[in-house]
Amino acid sequence: MKQEYQDLILQACGASKMSVGANIQPLWSGYGKIIRVHLEGSDRPSVVVKHVKFPNDTERTDHSHMRKAKSYHIESHWYKNYSTKPSCRIPACLATHSCGEEMLLVLEDLDAAGFDQRRTSVKEREIRVCLRWLAHFHALFLGVDPEGLWPVGTYWHLETRPDELESMEDGKLKTAAGDIDSTLNECHFKTIVHGDAKLANFCFTQGGRDVAAVDFQYVGGGCGMKDVIYLLGSCLEGRECQKKVPGLLTHYFKELKSSVNKEVDFAALEAEWTEMFAFAWADFDRFLLGWMPGHLKINFYSQQLTNEVLRKLEQ
Repeated sequence: MKQEYQDLILQACGASKMSVGANIQPLWSGYGKIIRVHLEGSDRPSVVVKHVKFPNDTERTDHSHMRKAKSYHIESHWYKNYSTKPSCRIPACLATHSCGEEMLLVLEDLDAAGFDQRRTSVKEREIRVCLRWLAHFHALFLGVDPEGLWPVGTYWHLETRPDELESMEDGKLKTAAGDIDSTLNECHFKTIVHGDAKLANFCFTQGGRDVAAVDFQYVGGGCGMKDVIYLLGSCLEGRECQKKVPGLLTHYFKELKSSVNKEVDFAALEAEWTEMFAFAWADFDRFLLGWMPGHLKINFYSQQLTNEVLRKLEQ
């Protein structure tokens, strides 16, 4: 690690010495890595450093690179300018640095804060914990302008995915893609969405009673149902969705109601977002069919919701 980066970390953490620990994970498409750094002389035993470095062989003008590059700048802006509350916990940002084609985010180590559990599969009670996080997050930012973030959040947003749309087979969903996107974007009740709320981006406490969330590259404005459908799709298979989604949605809206400002017309909010649930899933289905048409998340449940949306649009 460059000396200037080491000096930045030491100063930000009030540490006298540091040592680079294990790689936590590489960043998507070779854009860097996330590492743990151990500290001495600080009240923090460690921090997590997200080190972004653009690959040398990347075509700088293609849609994919421009989207990724912007996502890291937006994530840095998010951590520097936004904060949440304990019921929707995120890591504290200790320092940021950007120089040319490299960026550095120095973040609180959630493992050291007690959020040291990761899940590749979950029970229903753990899904409910994640939905609680989302509900409180959405309530906190309901009606907030996503200044400095993606105007429309989520990594599969239609405007940022022209290549995937072009790759789709011609059909009703491809034709309706713009209308589905517009319907979601024009909903009355908007919030800030996490944008990549999959199970892998939630860090659990022992016993799974609480979570914190990471990875805010695609945070931005939009309908909260986008996060909800993406989380559910990352936790449940099609048949499980059919059985469990109604109860899980009831739980989400109960948590949302407990957290929103009492001046909000919650009945109208719940009615609108309930209708947007199928639109949000159809929107994600559109992305998958253009990106990886054989993906396991394309199943009878997602197709059922997509067909429901297409019928509504034809009326």
